[in-house]
Amino acid sequence: MKTAQIEPFFATLKAANPQPNTELEYTSVFELLAAVLLSAQATDVGVNKATRKLFPVANTPQAILALGQDGLEGYIKTIGLYKSKARHLMETCRILVEQHGGEVPRTRAALEALPGVGRKTANVVLNVAFGQPTMAVDTHIFRVSNRTGLAPGKNPLEVEKQLLARVPAAYAVDSHHWLILLGRYVCQARKPRCWECLVAPYCDYQPKSPAPPVRY
Repeated sequence: MKTAQIEPFFATLKAANPQPNTELEYTSVFELLAAVLLSAQATDVGVNKATRKLFPVANTPQAILALGQDGLEGYIKTIGLYKSKARHLMETCRILVEQHGGEVPRTRAALEALPGVGRKTANVVLNVAFGQPTMAVDTHIFRVSNRTGLAPGKNPLEVEKQLLARVPAAYAVDSHHWLILLGRYVCQARKPRCWECLVAPYCDYQPKSPAPPVRY
């Protein structure tokens, strides 16, 4: 993708969805952190189903700790890798209480020091909760960035650095939401829906996927 195409690429996405947000359901910074931690190798839909039952009962580090590991597992057992995620979330809650007064820290270093919280999770929290222009590169963003030519890279960190360098500042805070949604619903892995893609004119991907046949 040529540099001159990047601004209209994001302007088009913004016009279609002026205020994008994560599809994970949350009402506090801690709920967001917990939901993102639980979402690794799981769908947002699956996580939301579990947290709709968990958060009304326990939505603070102290309340999660009071549940105990077995109690927490009972709420999240429908999520893949739930045992290890429960262990990580329990330990994260313990650190939040003991080292951060029960609050979610606002720095990358402190977030990445939490069990089960990697760079991607930290980027989501920094962006969604604290408004920082970070790029949480998941499989959707990795695919879209490479396929379109927006930010090619061999691994997520390379793509992240490219995005930070190429995305105009005016779109930086919301850009990772637009790219995730584009990858999730249009620029899909096996059969990209190019015929309904609003940003196809700016995309390097060839050949474009043909529209499905019309059936009468």
